[in-house]
Amino acid sequence: MQRTQEITMSKHYPIKAAVVREPRAPLVLEDGHIEAPRPDEVLVRVVASGVCHTDMVVRDQLFKTPLPMVLGHEGAGIVEAVGEAVTEVVPGDHVVMTYMWCGHCHTCESGHPAHCENMGALNFGGGRLDGSHATTDAQGQPVHDHFFGQSSFSTLALANEKNIVKVDKDAPLELLGPLGCGIQTGSGAVLQALGVKPGSSFAAFGTGAVGLAAIMAAKIAGATKIIAVDVTPSRLDLAKKLGATHVVNSRETDPVAAIREITGGGADYTLECSGRAPVLRQAIDALAVLGQCGIVGATPEGTETPININDLMIPGRRIVGIVQGDVVSKIFIPMLIEFHRQGRFPFDKLVRFYPFDQINQAIADSEAGVTIKPILRMPA
Repeated sequence: MQRTQEITMSKHYPIKAAVVREPRAPLVLEDGHIEAPRPDEVLVRVVASGVCHTDMVVRDQLFKTPLPMVLGHEGAGIVEAVGEAVTEVVPGDHVVMTYMWCGHCHTCESGHPAHCENMGALNFGGGRLDGSHATTDAQGQPVHDHFFGQSSFSTLALANEKNIVKVDKDAPLELLGPLGCGIQTGSGAVLQALGVKPGSSFAAFGTGAVGLAAIMAAKIAGATKIIAVDVTPSRLDLAKKLGATHVVNSRETDPVAAIREITGGGADYTLECSGRAPVLRQAIDALAVLGQCGIVGATPEGTETPININDLMIPGRRIVGIVQGDVVSKIFIPMLIEFHRQGRFPFDKLVRFYPFDQINQAIADSEAGVTIKPILRMPA
């Protein structure tokens, strides 16, 4: 408690953070400082943080964000200190950090905070909504932070009470960070945004962490034909172990024709997870009459794909843009943890752990397909 009080009273305290300073450059571990929490903020000592494709998209500036920046947005850790207005957690609580939302726009108030009207500024703006940030480097120069309201590639992260989820202390904390983004996105797309129904057919285009989470969720939802589409045999093999009833290697077989044959006309639901425009067209073309296609794959800004409008209108097909599974994380993440406890959502099979100082290797392994979901363990 004394340590917590000292940190709360100080203006800044030391961190080790992974900083991206130039587009497409390796992340560099740097010493720095971070502010104590403001009234509605929570200081979290990061235990582990997942590595997500969106971190790489921002590193490469396919999404324009200010640099230098501390990335990381799948953090899990232990509350170190809280602002005076925080009521949901106290120091010592275990938490998962997720996306940030404003809480007062129309979409937040209507129960869809993942589509917050301030999503861009809060999650990609490089600071708080008022433009301020909390991190400085060893020379005292400002470093952009608050990536997804957390910047968890750091030994300490400053989150907001809105984007933390308290979890039981007997839950495997170092495993839980990816529930705050990638795993939540895939499973939420199935269980919440698309609302996959029992007895239906579902196809995931791409079997990275998001696609495999969607496949596990489709099994929970009761879909009876669950199809995994990818070009990597090892990932298709894992998809079968996690719930896929059929797999399609799209390098060898036309996935649209294969899905139509498997389902007898088209899938009731498809999910595009790859972030590739031609794959999105396949996911749309593979739909049944009245089918729905969800889009979760992150693409470079300005990406477009041609669509035959009559092929949408006449059969009543729908395309749904989905962010973070369209879930309320404080409700959804504890549900996923309970599914995992019951053995129904074994997302631990996607994970490989890396020490924090091997962050660039973890990213490289993710990009090469060697590791599906890297998780960085922070130094004690």
